[in-house]
Amino acid sequence: MGMLSEGQRIGDHYEVERFLGQGAFAEVYRVRHRFLGRQAMKVFKHIGSREATEELLGEAILLSRIGHPNIVRVFNADIVETGSGRYGFFTMEYVPGGNLADFWHSHGDRFTRIGEAVQILRQICEGLAVAHGERPPIVHRDLTPQNILVGYDRDELRVRISDFGLAKRTDLLTGLASARGTLAFKSPEALRYRKGDSTAGDVWAVGVIAYLMLTDTLPFHDVSSPVAFFGTPRNEPPPSPQLRNPEVDDELAGIVLGALEPNLRHRTPDAARMGERLRQWHNGNARQ
Repeated sequence: MGMLSEGQRIGDHYEVERFLGQGAFAEVYRVRHRFLGRQAMKVFKHIGSREATEELLGEAILLSRIGHPNIVRVFNADIVETGSGRYGFFTMEYVPGGNLADFWHSHGDRFTRIGEAVQILRQICEGLAVAHGERPPIVHRDLTPQNILVGYDRDELRVRISDFGLAKRTDLLTGLASARGTLAFKSPEALRYRKGDSTAGDVWAVGVIAYLMLTDTLPFHDVSSPVAFFGTPRNEPPPSPQLRNPEVDDELAGIVLGALEPNLRHRTPDAARMGERLRQWHNGNARQ
């Protein structure tokens, strides 16, 4: 049973319509705002002092405040009192259509079409690049297909990055943030060091997402291994996506492998750089 129930009133403006899903840190509900209509509400499971809850909310909406078509818009952040305690929540735009995992699985046994996959990846990079361009940069730290929302805007595919509960500004001097997130999408350095997340770590996660869409498999199969927590099996590049999907050309394979380069110094450093490479690939193929 969720923390909130259908029909429950939250403050003066929100009514809970239904439970949408949950992760390790929060539950998500579809709600209706009294004046603004349907929205999504993310409620954090952590119960703590008001100060701790407010700090959690501050980090949760850090990236969303920037404002970009490929970043989910956040409308409000507050605290709700329930019978089981005090919870922080924020409301954001409701995107019908599901997430990238749903979109990818909808293809069944077929790979995601190359052009469609590149369009999705470009939009992810465009939204993420705005965060990486902050000074100091903001890193997402938990990019997965589950928190990439896929919808349509005037019949055009539109991607929005969501789930910013782990977003954090990097240290001004080191460019790193404490490592958090989903194991299968974490870079080798984030698994080895407690402060190993960076813009290049977000790029690694985009590379894993790209590999999944293009090959229907993860680039590394170490997620159940204890040594994975130290990044040991990820010291070598994965097999080229071309080996699993012959429709992937040399240039696109190079972009994906550049994002999945184990050596941090040789990896594509940020989302803007990866997005530019994807744009060049698109332009080159559009002229053919």
